[in-house]
Amino acid sequence: MRCGLIGERLSHSYSKEVHELLSDYEYGLYPIAPDELENTVKNGGFDGLNVTIPYKKDVIPFLDGISPEAEKIGSVNTIVFKDGRRLGYNTDYYGFSFMAERAGISFENRKILILGSGGTSLTAAAVCKDCLAREVIVISRRGTDNYENIDRHFDAEVIINTTPIGMYPDNEAEPLVKLDKFPFLKGVIDCIYNPLKSRLLLEAENRGIAAAGGLVMLVAQAKKACEYFTGKDIDDCKITEIYENIRRKTANIALIGMAGAGKSTIGRIIAEKTGRKFIDTDTEIEMKTGMTIPEIFGKFGEERFRREEEEIILKFAREKGAVIACGGGVIKSERNIKNLKMNSVCVFIKRNADLLALSGRPLSKDLETVKKLYAERLPLYNSLADFTAENLGTAENTALNIIGELHL
Repeated sequence: MRCGLIGERLSHSYSKEVHELLSDYEYGLYPIAPDELENTVKNGGFDGLNVTIPYKKDVIPFLDGISPEAEKIGSVNTIVFKDGRRLGYNTDYYGFSFMAERAGISFENRKILILGSGGTSLTAAAVCKDCLAREVIVISRRGTDNYENIDRHFDAEVIINTTPIGMYPDNEAEPLVKLDKFPFLKGVIDCIYNPLKSRLLLEAENRGIAAAGGLVMLVAQAKKACEYFTGKDIDDCKITEIYENIRRKTANIALIGMAGAGKSTIGRIIAEKTGRKFIDTDTEIEMKTGMTIPEIFGKFGEERFRREEEEIILKFAREKGAVIACGGGVIKSERNIKNLKMNSVCVFIKRNADLLALSGRPLSKDLETVKKLYAERLPLYNSLADFTAENLGTAENTALNIIGELHL
């Protein structure tokens, strides 16, 4: 069987990895321009196709028939080529429903705001209405309900982002809404799956609001599409299994902690044992500037170093599956924290202050200074960390503990 995904921008897609874990058919990514859509669908030689932004509505005229749910929604994301006919389905409905239920986000008797008016928006609206939402409002740039007057919907209880705002590689793009404008929010869903956590989701989590990202939806809809392609049922437990597999493979491991705690040594060991790329942010800064860290501090001061650090963190936080050893003061920047949290599991390498290596550390002049600095930073390390690893023995043992804890 020959299957694949068509869309305009596919460099961010995990669909190939997901489908390869679901079945043994050939699955490729095929970015196409709008004027290539008809020929690709009619003459591409496929047995099955998935369709993503911006073609979920545009593809319908080229099909011989569509399923009842696709017709109701007005959007197709799965095409099966069978007996000379091209049949369209909407598996996003199943994927979206699974994602919301898994996150414990209910739509019943609630006011829902959907950001965006494309194919995924149509699917989200259909699910919300079928789940007895009290009101469903679609926000678009030019519609009656738009981003200029969105404040009038302050009583929204669930916000759903179906736009690509915040999607890789534009991870730092500002969300279309500020959640502090919506005091009655009970849930936030962002259909983006790369990065794993968009800025919108991070804001929701910080506010203690139930949140769901698009990776679960991607895997769930792919499972349903695979069933259409092959004609074979797949147990729902496969969704969680593949989700965890993809999440582990794609999330970076960001090591944070004091300078001299052993982050670089531990990071190299983790990378070597797991086959991951290793990145040392201090080394990257030195390569970029042509100066050592002490030279940057000496000539330009800490502020210049922090600016360079922010740009390096932004660049490498977009990586997939890397091990990133971060500088000790990385947690001083809110921008760094947001960028790391989007696509990384943050591990705090904790080591007693009197065991820290001080040589070559611009801010670690003596033990008393280090202890004071440690006390200031400890709450920030603890706040950012998803997991703390005590580095009291050998670097190898600490690395192996992290590998085991994170199931790498």
